[in-house]
Amino acid sequence: QVQLVESGGDLVQPGGSLRLSCAASGFTFSAYAMSWYRQVPGKERELVARITNFGGTTNYADSVKGRFTISRDNAKNTVYLQMNSLKPEDTAVYYCNARSSWNREHWGQGTQVTVSS
Repeated sequence: QVQLVESGGDLVQPGGSLRLSCAASGFTFSAYAMSWYRQVPGKERELVARITNFGGTTNYADSVKGRFTISRDNAKNTVYLQMNSLKPEDTAVYYCNARSSWNREHWGQGTQVTVSS
């Protein structure tokens, strides 16, 4: 069955770094654009970063540009989110998303990132 399993969430101090991973299985990974979203209680889920099927194009929310980097390894069916210079406002549950050109979509279960001193 389709699975997206996020890992790497943790408690980190402001200014610190984390790398999130999302391991995919059960579908053709290279046929899907991959994204990271985040959500805090009481707010809508927001797009953080997106990468196309073979990594040729990336897009970022303005709030994370220059600090976060999305990448993918199609041989390992894994997408990553490198997060540097973390701020308290980056605290959220981070979700992995896969979306095909025919709008088939899959979500992971989320991983908690907490930025606090």
